[in-house]
Amino acid sequence: MKQYKVGVIGCTGMVGQRFVTLMENHPWFRLTAIAASARSAGKTYEEAAAPRWAMATPMPEEAKKLVILDAVADAEKLAGMVDFCFCAVDMKKEEIRALEERYAKLECPIISNNSAHRWTPDVPMVVPEINADHLAVIEAQRKRLGTRRGFIAVKSNCSIQSYVPALHPLMKYGLEKVAVCTYQAISGAGKTFERWPEMVDNCIPYIGGEEEKSEQEPLKVWGHVEDGQIVTATVPAITAQCLRVPVSDGHMAACFMKFADGKAPTMDQIKADWAAFRGPAQDLDLPSAPKQFLHYFEEPDRPQTRLDRTLENGMAISIGRLRPDTQYDYKFVGLSHNTLRGAAGGGVLLAELLCAKGYI
Repeated sequence: MKQYKVGVIGCTGMVGQRFVTLMENHPWFRLTAIAASARSAGKTYEEAAAPRWAMATPMPEEAKKLVILDAVADAEKLAGMVDFCFCAVDMKKEEIRALEERYAKLECPIISNNSAHRWTPDVPMVVPEINADHLAVIEAQRKRLGTRRGFIAVKSNCSIQSYVPALHPLMKYGLEKVAVCTYQAISGAGKTFERWPEMVDNCIPYIGGEEEKSEQEPLKVWGHVEDGQIVTATVPAITAQCLRVPVSDGHMAACFMKFADGKAPTMDQIKADWAAFRGPAQDLDLPSAPKQFLHYFEEPDRPQTRLDRTLENGMAISIGRLRPDTQYDYKFVGLSHNTLRGAAGGGVLLAELLCAKGYI
């Protein structure tokens, strides 16, 4: 595989920092350029990001001396330096949409962690193991944008990674209804306990916009490409509640599922489907892909956030406590690492898929 020159737009924020760390020693990707807001532009990455460094691992040496570009004013310069960019900016949605389309029209593919384009009909929102076929919509998007290389692809919301991968292999049984409660880490808000002391010994039962995303985004992931756009699925019906909990990293989900009458699988069938499930990320042996995507724990007290969030470099999904339910057919607990599988790591895996499939 060729070496790709990569940019990170929004490099100083928590997800941007994670993108930078994941480029260190990546076999396909080399961090070449970084960009942020005008107030950080002109500084080295070390000068701008070191005071707010939130990663457990040290800042990569190769990143420290890179000079930060202005994501808006230097867009043309940045686009000319790289093969593609990751984008994780903190701006208003309409500003993000305009910025990402500008880079795409500059023939710079954008792999976005932002939510701004998740509902643009010809922008694929991809979990590589689940709906890689949605990349076919990129051809229609390029026609709309008038580009040859440029396009936008997005990853889905971090919270849905904790339960949608577990539900996906079971869709064939006629999954009709899902109820889910997510318990989401503070890093999902771009915070640490040092910066958010109010979260210590606390739980906040509201995360703005999160419940709508958790109910609606899975239906786009489970949709299909038709006439140059993605048509969302209509089932299962999902209801969600999302809580912020005092955990540094890792989103957990308590999930309940109801199948069509007479179609519910047995618990043994469910566990077998989870164990056997593979997707294009595994078939293509992508560098960031977990060898085993879904891990089921038989122990009654697993998965646990501290023990299991970094399973397979934080890219695997942990599942446990599958059991019958009195109102639904079954219930289980899922866990994913929100800044790895759920954010930057999922973006890197998507970029690997795009490269392997020839879109970049």
